[in-house]
Amino acid sequence: MIKFVQISIFLIIIIALTDCTETSDTSTKRLPDTLLKGVTPDQIGWDLEVFFVDSSFTKAILHAKRGRIYQNRMETKLDGGMRVDFFSQASKGRVSYLTADSAVVDDRTKNMIARGHVFVYADSSKATLNTSVLQWNNTTQKIFSTAYVVFNRPGEKLQGWGFESDQNLNNYKIYKVSGVEK
Repeated sequence: MIKFVQISIFLIIIIALTDCTETSDTSTKRLPDTLLKGVTPDQIGWDLEVFFVDSSFTKAILHAKRGRIYQNRMETKLDGGMRVDFFSQASKGRVSYLTADSAVVDDRTKNMIARGHVFVYADSSKATLNTSVLQWNNTTQKIFSTAYVVFNRPGEKLQGWGFESDQNLNNYKIYKVSGVEK
């Protein structure tokens, strides 16, 4: 999986160079600018397609309906539905993907929180993960959730509260298992 540092940097560059607009809402024009800082986005982009490339290798492709950058809060929000396809450098093929209703990226730490109908699929293991909230910790390079999760691999289905895994869904833990099917 790619590092979310690169996601944020490329998202900011792409939004800045493509479909950006300054926003103004007539209902907020009466408020002083000091009260609006961080409330309205500095940049907005629609129907985004962002390629994350490292030395001519496409590591991932992000599709999002809308992206908003809040520079004062150092935060990027993606909503309206999003999908990220991740690729292998060796095979050049897709290795996994993540879909979610929305996501927020902390531009300081490059940590991410995906929300809504969050779904992850790992091509090699055929493992899937369904949850309502999934977080990415950029420092540890792990995904985790404190919400209810359903994790499937061929031959087993695990359900419970709390999940942690590496980015390939190979080494995983479910903290409060509430159901097991084989």
